[in-house]
Amino acid sequence: MYVILVYDIKSDQSGAKVLSKTFKTCKKYLMHIQNSVFEGEISEAQLLKLKMELNKVIREDRDSLIVFKCRNEKWIPKEFWGVDDDKTSNFL
Repeated sequence: MYVILVYDIKSDQSGAKVLSKTFKTCKKYLMHIQNSVFEGEISEAQLLKLKMELNKVIREDRDSLIVFKCRNEKWIPKEFWGVDDDKTSNFL
């Protein structure tokens, strides 16, 4: 399946540490495309593993995470506005 993952980590005393751990965990499974946004193909098993890892990191009372699921990337057309910084492009 194809997913887009977006997170919002509250900026407080321990927020920087949570943000860093969240970023590193997401980077293991998905492609970083913009600030707190990741996307990519992932299996159900990998998504479950990612969820379990992130549940150990994020604070349920302060942080949030949204996962958009789709069968295939072709059903989610992308349109860039402003600076075109397509980190998902394979072309140089």
